[in-house]
Amino acid sequence: MEGCDVEIPQYFLCPISLQIMKDPVTTVTGITYERESIEKWLSKCSGGAATCPVTNQPLPRASGLTPNHTLLRLIQAWCISNAKNGVDRIPTPKSPLDKAHILKLVRGLTAEHLIFRSMKKLEELAKENERNRACMVEAGVANAMVGVIINCFKQSNTTCLDEALRILHSIWSPTTELKNLVKENYYFVDSLAWVLHFQTVYNGVESKTHALAIMKKVMEIANVSLLERLKLDLFKSLVKILRDTRMSQQGIKSALLVLIDACPWGRNRLKMVEAGVVFELVELELGKPEKRVSELAFNLLAQLCSCADGRAQLLRHAGGIAMVAKRTLRVSPAVDDKAVQVLALVSKFSATSEVVSEMLRVGAVSKLCMVLQADCPAYLKRNARAVLRMHSSVWNNSPCIQVYLLTRFPR
Repeated sequence: MEGCDVEIPQYFLCPISLQIMKDPVTTVTGITYERESIEKWLSKCSGGAATCPVTNQPLPRASGLTPNHTLLRLIQAWCISNAKNGVDRIPTPKSPLDKAHILKLVRGLTAEHLIFRSMKKLEELAKENERNRACMVEAGVANAMVGVIINCFKQSNTTCLDEALRILHSIWSPTTELKNLVKENYYFVDSLAWVLHFQTVYNGVESKTHALAIMKKVMEIANVSLLERLKLDLFKSLVKILRDTRMSQQGIKSALLVLIDACPWGRNRLKMVEAGVVFELVELELGKPEKRVSELAFNLLAQLCSCADGRAQLLRHAGGIAMVAKRTLRVSPAVDDKAVQVLALVSKFSATSEVVSEMLRVGAVSKLCMVLQADCPAYLKRNARAVLRMHSSVWNNSPCIQVYLLTRFPR
């Protein structure tokens, strides 16, 4: 009804969205809302009970929402009478989704001649509204989609794989049942790794983006046993994601978050280095990605440089140290913190004469001096000063580092 000059009666408008109601429902507090708006409000409120947005009275989720048929008829009649003024007609809303109908579709997934039709119908329902998605979660559709994805992997069959990924991504809710299903499900993690590795003929980027988002959620609820036994192939697939120029920034962020969640376990760090993650992080940062991507990349780089193999891979890259120096003081305080940490690790544990000379040549030393003079936190200046002191005997004769920066703060 944009562009319409007709004054809309105030009681036709939802108190939350301030838009004319298409499916008005009344709560136990006596206030009428647009169904989708109040359901979103209830879903976002934490705890067992929410409050009414208008009256601020308790609004238990179990109390239900009563369709306001009288108000709907008034709205529809008003829209029809004002059609000549550009007012669109309000259609009669669909009946709420029946859980029994969802269960019937889920049962159809086990029959070869029904699976494709059932998947398409489930996907359509998931796209419609939040109410449908909540009903699908309650009916166990998420668990069924996990089974479909695993079966696709076991049979190397992509039929319905894209639909299953889209549905699971849209309705994911960490219910107790779903947590128990995936927290130690090695087959499911292997299935997602397979999706990331597999080059689908059509829409491959979208499938990988959904798989990454799901993998990130799995990592958040996985138990230690699963996290400690992640396979090298998964990390190789994530490296391919990082270098895929077709991937969105959101996809890149999801891949980095998965790697960060896996990083606390030492064996995973070694597998990441073997898969070439450090090298790919340098390449990624040389492309100057968005701020959040850089923060995640440096967070991961600092963790990987805590091991000798990670530092060695950073130093083997011709632009490794130069990239760290260049991004310092150019992105965000979080990047500065991790960049100085990387330089400190390299200076303390991998400082051959060639490395020390390279740090001076590519500007890492001068950047550390700039940290001392910039508006940085005191702890960051202390860390930078400590790095400068480690090799002051080599660096203090260089014109890029002022003598007073090494003598002003005696050891």
